[in-house]
Amino acid sequence: MPIDILMPALSPTMEKGNLARWLKKEGDTIKPGDVLAEIETDKATMEVEAIEEGVLAKIVVPEGTADVPVNDVIGLIAGEGEDATSVAKRNVPAKEKTPDVPTATSAAAAALNGDSGPRFFASPLARRIAKESGLDLASITGTGPRGRIIERDVKAALAHALEPVPAQDTKAPFPPMPAPPDELIKKTLVPGFFEEISHDSMRKTIARRLVEASRTIPHFYLTADCNLDALMALREAINAAAPKDKEGKPAYKISVNDFIIKAMAMALIRVPDANAAWTETAMLKHKHADIGVAVAIPGGLITPIVRAAETKSLSVISNEMKDFSARARARKLMPEEYQGGSTSVSNLGMFGIKSFSAIINPPQATVLAVGAAEHRIIVKEGTPAVATLMSVTLSCDHRAVDGVLGANLLAAFKDLIEKPAGMLA
Repeated sequence: MPIDILMPALSPTMEKGNLARWLKKEGDTIKPGDVLAEIETDKATMEVEAIEEGVLAKIVVPEGTADVPVNDVIGLIAGEGEDATSVAKRNVPAKEKTPDVPTATSAAAAALNGDSGPRFFASPLARRIAKESGLDLASITGTGPRGRIIERDVKAALAHALEPVPAQDTKAPFPPMPAPPDELIKKTLVPGFFEEISHDSMRKTIARRLVEASRTIPHFYLTADCNLDALMALREAINAAAPKDKEGKPAYKISVNDFIIKAMAMALIRVPDANAAWTETAMLKHKHADIGVAVAIPGGLITPIVRAAETKSLSVISNEMKDFSARARARKLMPEEYQGGSTSVSNLGMFGIKSFSAIINPPQATVLAVGAAEHRIIVKEGTPAVATLMSVTLSCDHRAVDGVLGANLLAAFKDLIEKPAGMLA
């Protein structure tokens, strides 16, 4: 039987993807693990691997096609003993329907007729994970061969279950006003004085998530000024002592942002109650401090995550961020490299921004907005002095982090930044 190559769901929120290019051509022999094609999602460019062997009989969706729905057939593989030419002649509809999930009534009718109920094709590992997690296989869309549910489908469903769902409070005295329709907005503008540029998938996702976060998360903000004099001196000494290769290139170059990532991670470990995520049924306490770092890329931004940052040296964090930044701009990050996390850091200081507040990235409960380091006049031992100060603003989800808890977290961060030698222990 021919094997369908389906447009995979590469992230919990993915509904469509762009088929960037095929890495195999019709007639090529396929082995499990071979990379078949590259798919562009809203955040990254991902590779589609073959699960079964055979011959690539037909490319259904040509490369360069945009907005291909998840689970659409994009190609056909002729299995063992099948004629690739015959398989290639198979007529594939533009959109293959997934089997309807039986309702409670139809399931009961099936039981009365002696039927044991619907069957769901799933790998043993997928079944085990779903059973342990209490997930119903009927609620999961399979992206494996012939719609089979595989491990990544179950994990995607678990991740999706953690995403906040906007509450629909019909009794609210002031419900949110709907956005005006596009045509109404255009009518307020002078014809010929604007250019219309369609949203790409990344911008649509960013817009949706920010609206959800601003409407569903009760934000409050805490601001502090941090003295960077000691940090700047330590940073200069560390970079000067970095080993160099034969060409004189240092093994690492620590930035102020690397110190900020490390300090935020250690602060979360010092104040573990703030290292949490809110769900409607429980508080999720993180065992490590996974720090997301906002990286600007063409058309938007992405937050690659430094996992267990409290355990890593400044040089490791520095080199990891250089790799993340390069691959983020090339859209080569894997979903597990930018999903989840304990908190995020957004640094606009290099653009001369003194201070700002950031919107929390769910399911995180905090985000730290970092301003520019600048010389300011302070009072030191009763006399004016010049110091390098940096303003930071912590946005908190009041459901998970109360005022005092947020203040303790920011105080711990400030203490680490102003006494940076403690981060080297």
